[in-house]
Amino acid sequence: MNESRLNLEDIAKKAGVSRSTVSRVINKEPYVSEKTRTRVMEIIEQESFRPNPAARMLVTQRTHIIGVVVPQISNVFFADNSYFPMLLQGTSSAINEHDHSMLLWLQQDGETRQEFSHRIARNRLMDGVVLCSIVESDPIVEAVLDIGLPFVTVERPLGFPGRPLDQFNYVTVDNIHAASMAVEHLIRLGRKHIAHISGHLAIADGQDRLLGYRQALTRAGMLIDENLIFPGFFTRESGYRGMKALLKHKPDAVFAGGDTTAQGAIQAIHEAGLRIPEDIAIVGFDDLDIATQTAPKLTTIRQPVQQKGMTAVSLLIDRIEERAHGPQRVLLPTELVIRQSCGAIPS
Repeated sequence: MNESRLNLEDIAKKAGVSRSTVSRVINKEPYVSEKTRTRVMEIIEQESFRPNPAARMLVTQRTHIIGVVVPQISNVFFADNSYFPMLLQGTSSAINEHDHSMLLWLQQDGETRQEFSHRIARNRLMDGVVLCSIVESDPIVEAVLDIGLPFVTVERPLGFPGRPLDQFNYVTVDNIHAASMAVEHLIRLGRKHIAHISGHLAIADGQDRLLGYRQALTRAGMLIDENLIFPGFFTRESGYRGMKALLKHKPDAVFAGGDTTAQGAIQAIHEAGLRIPEDIAIVGFDDLDIATQTAPKLTTIRQPVQQKGMTAVSLLIDRIEERAHGPQRVLLPTELVIRQSCGAIPS
């Protein structure tokens, strides 16, 4: 029989079951015995049967399409930050594993966040969305809340008073603890004037890493010098500009809010004729591939970026399929990876 002409009735007849049983097997519904499920799947494989997507959608009211939203200008996304490609590797892997398709949303040059959120909200093909790099009171989050679209964020959301808490589901790491761990390491190495080039301070990750920096200094009885704090944006450029501005305050160490930021800081330190780590020690955050491509190699906080993407998809599908009740908040582990840039290991 020609593959294009096969339908559920054909599969049901070959398997000796009802059409509704075949439908339940295809849609992974319960109340089908393992023996029957195995028999139906064997026939489906033998016949290379593929359900009609449109018909399947009419029955299940689902498209099996997951949106992944990255509100970043495309040239930043592809040019100097491997965080997002790593995150997408995790999301796409999990989406494929769950037999879904991925729809990737990237903010375009010249497009405001409000315009971007409207573009996402107008699309009704997605069962749910994974939102990355959301800012405080983000209109993208407001848009998906307003249309009732299930979503999971890859950060802790900020600034949505009055919204039901059970609608906010996220996966992240304990950025406060991880940042403190990085700064405490520099303190143990005898550094006295530790600067911080932050990440984007409208994003929870940036705020929490700054807070962790402050807490580590306070616990050590060290004064917090506001001149040693530069607000950045998780970019190489902001790391470069930040380090240029900080050099006049003579820091002996820098905690960068991200590895990409650390790359810019390293460039500025080298241009100033200073040595790493002898004159200025540096620690990053993320453990991206670039961390081992610097000279010297970068001490950093390792976070499981791909696992964040995979976990976000799993949480989202649990919400879509109504297997989860109440808010889901997952904190993944981090670790300090010591390399040459901090001075603990000889160059």
